[in-house]
Amino acid sequence: MTAPSLQASHAPDVVSLGCRLNLAESETIRTLLGEADTVVVNSCAVTNEAVKQTRQAIRRARRARPGAQLIVTGCAAQLDPQTFAAMPEVDRVIGNAEKLSPSAWKSAEPVIVSDVMALAETAQHLSASFSAHAKAFVEVQNGCDHRCTFCAIPFGRGNSRSAPAGAVVERIAALVDAGHHEIVLTGVDLTSYGADLPGTQTLGTLVERIMKHVPALPRLRLSSLDSIEIDDRLFTLMTQEPRVMPHVHLSLQAGDDMILKRMKRRHNRAEAVRIVERLKAARPEIAIGADLIAGFPTEDEAMAANTLALIDDCDIVHGHIFPYSPREGTPAARMPQLPRETVKARAAALRATSAARRDRWLESLVGTRQNVLVERSGTRGHGESYAEIHFEPAPGLSPVIGISITGIEGDHLLGEPA
Repeated sequence: MTAPSLQASHAPDVVSLGCRLNLAESETIRTLLGEADTVVVNSCAVTNEAVKQTRQAIRRARRARPGAQLIVTGCAAQLDPQTFAAMPEVDRVIGNAEKLSPSAWKSAEPVIVSDVMALAETAQHLSASFSAHAKAFVEVQNGCDHRCTFCAIPFGRGNSRSAPAGAVVERIAALVDAGHHEIVLTGVDLTSYGADLPGTQTLGTLVERIMKHVPALPRLRLSSLDSIEIDDRLFTLMTQEPRVMPHVHLSLQAGDDMILKRMKRRHNRAEAVRIVERLKAARPEIAIGADLIAGFPTEDEAMAANTLALIDDCDIVHGHIFPYSPREGTPAARMPQLPRETVKARAAALRATSAARRDRWLESLVGTRQNVLVERSGTRGHGESYAEIHFEPAPGLSPVIGISITGIEGDHLLGEPA
């Protein structure tokens, strides 16, 4: 979650922290700023560490751009606007309900934060292209109707709401016409897409429409999915449609049934293992990613061991490990807490096991041929299964190329244009 460096000029800049949804929204914010000498910190509040990193990004931004107007938005700003408004570095605070509204950025009000729970629809994005990125992120859903006991994000994002499928298809077609070779569908609770729309729309029906109406799109990637909501239509597309990338990131959070129940998750351990087994059986090259929380309140050694074992049982090669962080106002924050040393140790164990699993997976790719989306540096990119691949650029390199993998250095694959 390291913030990017700021531009040295007086051009507007947006520092985006946290999720892919924030990154997508930051592109829209960038178009709303015009030529103003402004820096925006689009904040994250998924953990206490994320909030701390937001404050650090604000201070770095002020040091780098002392004369710019500095505005904070995003989930941390939505949840605690007065704290950020009181920071001497901050000029204005804009909430999640307003951050895609042109009027909010034209206003001089120091704090514009309304009740995000009252939102009933997603904002329409205004940016025409993700000029700084090889891939484009498209928000199709926002908010969450579930109330996991550890999570404050629904109170920062509001209830679940979906973008109309026709608008999504039109936007993706425009991004493909602008030269983007990969589209990533983003949302807070992506697999809840369509429940608030007329008819029986789902994420699967949306992906079907995209595949049908944007035939020029080479690669479609899905961001985090709730495993229990992968229905038959979506499963078929993920395993049989070659333009849907073989990379599935699951919101698993834990591998112990009692902890999952106390988290108020809607799946159990066996269901998580079973969906991965089905996915891998139908499309063996699928790479599994997952979010896992270490040291949830009441977690004992046996429960922690069950989560640790889930990395191998679900073949998790893209592990996102989070030490549990008590978020004020959440039920989990009122549960018996573990010592921070225990939480950190369990997070370290999960990271080590995850890294070892990833290394073995990368080793298995040596000698294979991969289709790589070249990113803006021209020396790196990601394969279809999201393996990060480094190579020497060739003259006239196409944004999507095939390479033969020849070796591994650390977590990075090395290759050469084939």
